[in-house]
Amino acid sequence: MTTRPARPRRPERQPWSLERLLHERALALEHALDKSTHSSYSSALRSYLSFCDRQHFTIEPTEQTLSLYVIYECHHIEPRSVDSYLSGICSELEPFYPNVRKIRSSNLVSRTLRGGKRLYSQPVKRKRALTSDDIDLVFERLHCSTKYDDLLFLTQLLTGFYALMRLGELVWPDRHDLRSFTKVSRRTTVLLTTHSFEFTLRTHKSDRQFSGDSVLVHDDSLAGPRVVELFKTYLALRDSAFPCRAELWLRHDGSIPTRSWFIRQLRTMFLDDPLVCGHSMRAGGATALALAGVSGSLIQATGRWSSSAWELYVRKHPVLMQALALAEQRQPQPRV
Repeated sequence: MTTRPARPRRPERQPWSLERLLHERALALEHALDKSTHSSYSSALRSYLSFCDRQHFTIEPTEQTLSLYVIYECHHIEPRSVDSYLSGICSELEPFYPNVRKIRSSNLVSRTLRGGKRLYSQPVKRKRALTSDDIDLVFERLHCSTKYDDLLFLTQLLTGFYALMRLGELVWPDRHDLRSFTKVSRRTTVLLTTHSFEFTLRTHKSDRQFSGDSVLVHDDSLAGPRVVELFKTYLALRDSAFPCRAELWLRHDGSIPTRSWFIRQLRTMFLDDPLVCGHSMRAGGATALALAGVSGSLIQATGRWSSSAWELYVRKHPVLMQALALAEQRQPQPRV
């Protein structure tokens, strides 16, 4: 008769003091939001507290107070932003006033915000999405450059465009207090094949499981072989200059590229076009995939969007996109 091996006993756990439990919970609550999100939410809360102080209202959220705050702010900022402010206020006040979200969704507050949007909203002024022609132009100007930073910028631009990356996933914030090495892509995560390259995003904005995600660019995709070869060229140059550094993206002086540095390079390429910004890269990539007939679900997965918000990035009218896609299909194929 065979007997099952006894399961190892779980190590005995020691009880924590109430002070430690409260301390550890406070740390977890502090890190529940990304630093940049927490900064935005704190700004919204300061706006609400200033309003209450100015109007001599108590800070306890009520339908009356929140609805009056909404219409006041709608007179001073874009009403669509007031919606985001309310999300931040609810997040910051919820530990102290657990019913704040119920108050936020009440009929009085919701209808006041809807009316404020109808009365005071201005047309959305979206930045221009980069096109494939824009990418070709930058590539022709920089791919033969002997400057390290030119190659870095070009590699990041093309990788971000074709992999639908947020600018914040490629560079560091300008504000030092928002920088975190947990978001820096590592050289050791890079996987190279003959026809593709891949690296890991350790964490990103929509990563709810905090497990990271992979960025993969293949030469059979819309990107073509030039992006893969460009990445390999940059990687060889980077490894030669900084063989012992862990960061994937590094400038010629060994610093991690920042948002302001990338934007300066971008505006140099497009002659200070005010309609070109950091979002132009991701929006352009999503639009290019849509024009190529890629399904919405694949675009959403490629860009790591947690919802259908990617549709806001496609900067062409659906009818125009349909016409362009049909025109491409009707073009005669070259004979072999």
